[in-house]
Order: sequence, then structure tokens, then C-alpha cells
Amino acid sequence: MKDPRLSVIEKRLKNIGKIIAVSGGKGGIGKSVTSSLLSLALSKKGYNVGLLDLDLTSPSDHVVLGIKDVAPTEKEGIIPPTVNGVQFMSVVFYTNENPTPLRGEEVSNAIKEILCITRWNNLDFLIIDMPPGIGDELFDTIELFQGAEFLLLSTSSKIVFETVKKLLLLLQELNVPILGIVENMKHYDNGYIKNMCKKHHAPFLGEIWFDKNFENAVGNINKIMDTQLFKDIDGVAENIV
Repeated sequence: MKDPRLSVIEKRLKNIGKIIAVSGGKGGIGKSVTSSLLSLALSKKGYNVGLLDLDLTSPSDHVVLGIKDVAPTEKEGIIPPTVNGVQFMSVVFYTNENPTPLRGEEVSNAIKEILCITRWNNLDFLIIDMPPGIGDELFDTIELFQGAEFLLLSTSSKIVFETVKKLLLLLQELNVPILGIVENMKHYDNGYIKNMCKKHHAPFLGEIWFDKNFENAVGNINKIMDTQLFKDIDGVAENIV
């Protein structure tokens, strides 16, 4: 029997222009920072942008953007609050700082419930901050967000790219649209990621250099926008619009 929530989700997402899932198959490579600042950069360019933190167990986009003391409103569903021009939705609105231990089917059900109740308002872009790993959340995203394009994040490390490559090959095998690969936390220029993009027929979308000053800007939008890291991500945004 078909899950009745699927038709509801389809209606909830019909007014979204482009859905971008930021992933990499690995934790600690900067998905949350990139997702958060990409949504901010697109908003500053005049686009209507939504940000969905799909990391149900360790959400952190709200920390990056300094989102606090706001909450969704209820009107025929849940309307995400708009902060700094970005419509933002996260499980953190309901769990606060408490852990959210989920496993198996509970993960899929939680994602479907969030998508069922969330009313996005005419978005040009919806940015999805994907959790680490190649598991239920990945396949749920492919199934539920029809036409979503994946932006893959890697560092310059050969070890990290080995994980990213597995995700890339999987998405290619499944014929899932791949927006391209971004090289994050760049310390030096060795051309490795660019070469791997060519080898595996994936667009190279840009590079984000490691910025030692960013940590002091976390949670403060004005400081964030003055960082080199934000400027690099703004350059990535230019390549995807």
C-alpha cells in the first residue's frame, strides 16, 4: 500500500524551483557550514531560499547562522521561520539540544513527517544539509525530492575523496543529477580534486580555502559575510545559479 504521505510531500514541494542536496558521504568535511552559507549567499543575491537541516541526530545549521529565539508557526502545516532572508527548518525546533536517537524505519518516518508538515513559500532554491553516510537518509532524499541535484563536498585529501568517490559512483549509477564537486577546507593547491573531477566526469564547482578566522565568526552573520570562507562560497553560488 502506498504511503499517503507521499502525495502530501509532493504538494509541499511543488513550489520549489531547484533542490540542492549538499552531501559527501562523510562527516567532518564541512557540509553544515557550506549548506548554511550557500543558502545565505543565494539569499543575498535576491533569491527566495530555504534551508533544511536533514541531519536528524546532530543538527548544527542553526549554530552556524546564529538562529535562536525563533520557532515555526502553525497554519495548515508548519511555516518555517525566515532568518536573514532564509526560510529555515530543522528538527532542533522540536528537540532543542536533546539527543535524537533514531534507527532504521524511524529515520525514514521522521523525514517524511517533517516534509509533510513543512510549508515552504515559493522557493527558488531549497538547500538540504545531508547527514553523513550512504544510508537511509540518502535514499529517502533521492525518492522524496524528485529531481534534486547533489552538490558533493570533498577536502583535498585522497582519503576523503575515496569516500566521496563511492557516493559519486553510486549517484551516477542511479542516474541522479549531480551538480558538481566543491573542494573544501583547502590548504594548498595540488590540483588533485580537479583531476578527479575530470576523471569521473563530474563538474568542478569551485574551491573553499581553509579560513582560520571563521570560527570566531560563527553565529554572527555580519562577521561571517566578512570572512574569506563566505566569499569563496559566494563564488560557488555564482557557479550554480
